[in-house]
Amino acid sequence: MSHTPSTAASETPESEPEPEPASAPNATDTPDTPDTKTGTPDITGPPDPARTGLRGLLRRAVADTRPLSVPAFRRTFLGQGAALVGVMLTSVAVPVQLYALTRSSLVVGLSGLVGLLPIVVFGLYGGAVADAVDRRRLYVGSCFLTWAVTLALLLQSLLGLRSPALILALVAVQSGGFAVSSSVRGAIVPLLVPAGQIPGANALLYTVGNLGQVLGPLLAGLLIALPGGFSLAYGADAVLFTAALYAALRLPPLPPAEPGAGRPGLRSVLDGLRFLGGNPVLLMSFAVDIAAMVLAMPQALFPQAAAERFHGGVGPLYAAIALGSLAAGLFSGWIGRVRRQGVALTCAVVVWAAAVAAAGFAHSLWAAVALLVLAGAADLVSAVYRQTMLQTYAPDRLRGRLQGVFTVVVAGGPRLGDLRAGMTAAAASLTVAWSGAAMACMVLVLGGALLVRPFWQYDAGAATDPSENHA
Repeated sequence: MSHTPSTAASETPESEPEPEPASAPNATDTPDTPDTKTGTPDITGPPDPARTGLRGLLRRAVADTRPLSVPAFRRTFLGQGAALVGVMLTSVAVPVQLYALTRSSLVVGLSGLVGLLPIVVFGLYGGAVADAVDRRRLYVGSCFLTWAVTLALLLQSLLGLRSPALILALVAVQSGGFAVSSSVRGAIVPLLVPAGQIPGANALLYTVGNLGQVLGPLLAGLLIALPGGFSLAYGADAVLFTAALYAALRLPPLPPAEPGAGRPGLRSVLDGLRFLGGNPVLLMSFAVDIAAMVLAMPQALFPQAAAERFHGGVGPLYAAIALGSLAAGLFSGWIGRVRRQGVALTCAVVVWAAAVAAAGFAHSLWAAVALLVLAGAADLVSAVYRQTMLQTYAPDRLRGRLQGVFTVVVAGGPRLGDLRAGMTAAAASLTVAWSGAAMACMVLVLGGALLVRPFWQYDAGAATDPSENHA
């Protein structure tokens, strides 16, 4: 999950300045980059005939590709697309290699636990560092670290070291690099594109991410089956990741919003958490995502459902959510035109949970897959709104720290959801663990959103209007 006039500003604590609009003061790294200081208005002059009729409807429905006109974002998009396919190659190769070496699912499970702690620590601390240093330099450094670990995984496979401990150690280091790069990348996007194009930019990045989640495992399966398959998978990841390195190196300088703000540390991390705790709009956007992942993520139940209810077919269950997200991303042009993003985010999470709950009652594999595809589409919408609300509502001087929290929530939520689902299925039944928890998510999210009025009334147009002075 990813996931009337606005009252958000009035709810901001007095100790913090009002949120700054998401502008792109440093977006120009090449002469053909549009001026993003003032932003590019969505509509200027008389109506465009191309926007009317069936052709116009299609243009407004498909993904908003305007951010790709910004060279720096275009390179980031293409680099991330290639790199994410490689990341999925490694994410499949590592557990398969661990099982081949140990024949122990416990060791395979440890790889997830080993990767979680660095994500939490370095996600939070990396976000604090991103607010204090040049974000380009930090992003380049974290990308190089991730690439170096991939090369190390390739080397251990080529040398035949057969050391599960070494692989787990490399997974931990790679997770730390991933956490830092994810925190920085999320803070960079609002500096590359105009404020009005941030939802479209996020939709494009999530769409290419879901494409990687579909293509990566398929390619991994083909490569691992070949002689020297693990080396081929790690080598392909290393090659694909060079595209992300190139994009990072070509970014313009991205200095901190407050130069000389101080050395990042625990205090700066706590400053970001205090800001989050005092802002109901952002706090609720994180809360609905945690509820969606912990209560309505059914992935850990797929093997049991396939064995007991569908007589096999676990593959389509695992692929369905990603396919739904990919399809939604291709037709995401409407997302950026919604102003009441709190309402839209709530509706997306409710649709996600309702579709998951219905899939848990299905006794036909393809009915369950169709419902999970719908859930995946809703998940893409909720993820775009969560990311966009964070990037546009949070001030730039805190954006890295809050993006670090976002990374922790996105990475930790599904893992907690897997634990919750497994424990519930063991104590009660598959249906209670799958559908019962998802229905509880619907009630909790809708009730919470209605109670938190600043979140429910959040108006993205008012919050990101470049004419407002939030300094």
